[in-house]
Amino acid sequence: MKTLLIVYHTRGVKTAQLAEAVERGARAALKEAEAESEVRVVVKRCAEAGSEDVLEADALALGTPENFGYMSGMMKDFLERVFYPCEGKIEGRPWALFVSAGQDGSGAIASVERIVTGLRLKKVREPILALRDVTPEILAQCEELGATLAVGIAVGAL
Repeated sequence: MKTLLIVYHTRGVKTAQLAEAVERGARAALKEAEAESEVRVVVKRCAEAGSEDVLEADALALGTPENFGYMSGMMKDFLERVFYPCEGKIEGRPWALFVSAGQDGSGAIASVERIVTGLRLKKVREPILALRDVTPEILAQCEELGATLAVGIAVGAL
């Protein structure tokens, strides 16, 4: 069975809403494609996820708030903990990013992308940015992201 891993951090609700939308989109698409038995959707907060989760994942969605113009400290901690155990072992796996931001999100996006680039993952799409508010349009983009990742790995397109 393949695995879509959604890892996120939040102290509020916005990034959690985005993560829930990614999960909702993934599960709905798998149900529609009758592929629920082919892909397992795992959602973990950064503090709960580790390198074993990443090594077992066939695709990865990361979510972080923008904190002081950077990714959250817990996302940085997660990426630091998994980087060396996963380096050279997950190259080419699809990944995507969703960010909730109060400023412009560029620092959070750049900081995550800088680290993930070292893991040589394949970016599926440009980051989803919820700037100040989580709108229905942003939630729809997150649902689409979840669907793309889940069905993409189910059929081997990603």
